[in-house]
Amino acid sequence: MNRYKISCPCHFGLESVLTFEAKKIGAENVTADNGRVTFEGDMSIVARANICLSTAERVLIQLAEFKALSFEDLFQGVRSIPFEEFIGKTEAFPVKGYSLNSQLRSIPDCQSVIKKAAVERMKEKYGVNWLDETGAVHQIQFGIMKDIVTVYLDTSGAGLHKRGYRRNSNLAPIKETLAAGIIDLAHVRENSFVCDPFCGSGTFLIESAYKALGIAPGINRKFSAEKWEISDSEIWAAERKRAVSLVRKDAQFRATGYDADDECVMLSNDNIKKAGVASRITAYQADIRNFDEVENAVVICNPPYGERMLEIKEAEELYKVMGRKFTKGKGNTYYIISPHENFEHFFGRPADKRRKLYNGMIKCQLFMYFK
Repeated sequence: MNRYKISCPCHFGLESVLTFEAKKIGAENVTADNGRVTFEGDMSIVARANICLSTAERVLIQLAEFKALSFEDLFQGVRSIPFEEFIGKTEAFPVKGYSLNSQLRSIPDCQSVIKKAAVERMKEKYGVNWLDETGAVHQIQFGIMKDIVTVYLDTSGAGLHKRGYRRNSNLAPIKETLAAGIIDLAHVRENSFVCDPFCGSGTFLIESAYKALGIAPGINRKFSAEKWEISDSEIWAAERKRAVSLVRKDAQFRATGYDADDECVMLSNDNIKKAGVASRITAYQADIRNFDEVENAVVICNPPYGERMLEIKEAEELYKVMGRKFTKGKGNTYYIISPHENFEHFFGRPADKRRKLYNGMIKCQLFMYFK
C-alpha cells in the first residue's frame, strides 16, 4: 500500500496534543510546526486520522513542495505532480489556497495557474482533450510561504470539527476541536467527573464524554476521500470497526453542566442526545452564583466575556464570582478559557499554568488551576 506524507492543521497551541494523538493512531515520523502536525502513513492511516483525531481540523495528503519565483515556476512545479494517481478521469478538482510573503501575491492568478497545470497534466495522462469533472471532488489546496509552494489534497471535505451532533448552537460556541484539546490538557480520564457551569451548546460535556469513553469523533460521519475512485471501501469499513472496538463502555465517566439561560440548557440536552452520550451527562438550568462544588471534579468552562455576550464590566463581575466559587481543596481542578488579559486579577489568584490559544480569531489564554 502506498505511503503518504499527511498534514493536519490545528489550533495554534494544540500542536503537542495533536502530536500525541497522531502517534497514538500509529502515524510515523510525526513532526509539529506552528498550527500544523505532519506525519507519514498509508491510506489506512488517512482513514484512521479522519475518524479518530479529535484536535485536527482536516487531513491533507501533501503532494509536493517546491520553490516558485514566477508563474512559470509554479506551472511547471504543479504539472510535475502525479495527480492521476489520485484523481479519476471524470472527477473534479477545484483549487483554493493562500500566499504570504512571496513573489506570487495574487491568489486568483495562483489558483488559475495551478488549475491549468493540473488540467494539462490530467489531459495528457488520460489522453483526452476535455475533463468534464462531474465525479467526486478532490479539493486541491495550496500554500505559498516565502516563495515555497506546498500542494495538498484534502481528504476530509467538511472540517473535522463537524462531528454531526451540533446542528444547533448558541451565540458563542467553542469549536469542537478546540474543546477537545482543552479536555486533553485537563487530563480527563475514563473515571473523571466533569462539570461545565457555562455549558452553552454542551460542547465541553460531549467532547469530555467522547474522550473518556474512547469514542472516535468522526465515527458517525463521512469524508470526501471515501467517494474517490481510488478509495477502498474495505479500508474505511475496517477503520470504523476498529474505532467501535475501542469504545470503553465500562468507563465510570460522568458529567454535569448548567447554564443560566434555559434555552442553552435545552440546546445542550438536544446535542447531548444526538451525540449518543445522554446516559453519562446531566444538564440543567442554574446560575454560577449557585455553584456547589463536589469532590474531585474537573471543571472546564468558557465563561461569557465582554466582546461577545456580556458587557466587559459584567464579565469582570462574573470572574469575581467564579473566583469565590472555584475554591482550592476537595481535589477539584479548573480549566477556564478567556480572552480577558486581566482575568486572573478579577478571579482573585494567578493560574498555576497558562497556555495561549485561539478561539476562532480571538486570542485567549487557558487558565489552569490544579494545585
